[in-house]
Amino acid sequence: MAQTADPAQPPRVGIVGYGMAGATFHAPLLRAAGLTVARVVTTNPQRVAQVQADFPEARVADSVDRLLAGGGLDLVVVASPSGHHVEHARAAIEAGVAVVVDKPLGVDASSALELVDLAEAERVPLTVFQNRRYDPEFRTVLDLVQAEAMGEVRRAELRWERWRPVPKDRWREQVGPDEGGGLMLDLFTHLLDQAVLLFGPVDTVYAETAAWTTVGEDDAFAAVRHTSGQSTHVAACSVAGAPGPRWRITGSTGTYLLGSAGDEGTAFPDADGPAGQHGWLVRGDEREAVQARSGDPADFYRAVAAALAAPDAQAAMPVDPRDAVHVLAVIDAARISAESGRSVEVITPGQAPE
Repeated sequence: MAQTADPAQPPRVGIVGYGMAGATFHAPLLRAAGLTVARVVTTNPQRVAQVQADFPEARVADSVDRLLAGGGLDLVVVASPSGHHVEHARAAIEAGVAVVVDKPLGVDASSALELVDLAEAERVPLTVFQNRRYDPEFRTVLDLVQAEAMGEVRRAELRWERWRPVPKDRWREQVGPDEGGGLMLDLFTHLLDQAVLLFGPVDTVYAETAAWTTVGEDDAFAAVRHTSGQSTHVAACSVAGAPGPRWRITGSTGTYLLGSAGDEGTAFPDADGPAGQHGWLVRGDEREAVQARSGDPADFYRAVAAALAAPDAQAAMPVDPRDAVHVLAVIDAARISAESGRSVEVITPGQAPE
């Protein structure tokens, strides 16, 4: 059972891993949301020094066991390499500490479901860091779809492409999918999560993948069919000389177009528009500017802190971990599709058949 936090004090957090995910994403957002970073796991001397500079009051541990020893934590953030997510999250759950796991929850749907089932059995809150749900760009798209600004949506295209012909020297490019490497367990998890939020669960998928410069795939495409009948095309690529556009949603009364999402370049910068604007609604020769909706990724951790103080912390968590299990089931089916060259049914473990 989860340990009880003191509602009068900011939640005390332990971070597992202080590489790009831990130091660049989680730590700044935790600070912005008002949570206290109390302990960090890292053995890299440079990262130890970075932790001491960023959070002088935090204690550095050399293992997850030592992070958890002695209690005193309200939340553990798992920001280690993806192949270790299940292992490290399981240790926190067994210690009775609520957990945020960076995406992906596991390397496949079955291992992710085992973690969800364990958390439920131990009554320990568990959620997944799907921070891209809080991006201003996605909030803008969500508003447009809900307002039927494009009429009846006929096809949605989501891309996350970049030009990186020489891969980075890091674990993600150097290990296979079974250890968490490749774009499908990285960028694809964001894109599919957004597609499911917009149009509902996925029934079937057809995929094509390649590994041109890395061990795991650096080029992936999937055509998914949602239970609703909606068609969505999802693409991620690290070797695209002309990246983008990030979003193109075609409907009965027009098309929404966005070139980039602020953190990546695009070959179509005119699709973004001036400051304060996120793309265009296009109807032939007509263009209507789309005003950006505000979004703050730190809201994820504000929601986590509120959930920890709620009577039912799991129900109040900002991301249902079973959403992540479904996304991983889509990726599992996409791998089978890419190998077989056929459309594959998505079977989400732990989900009762309809």
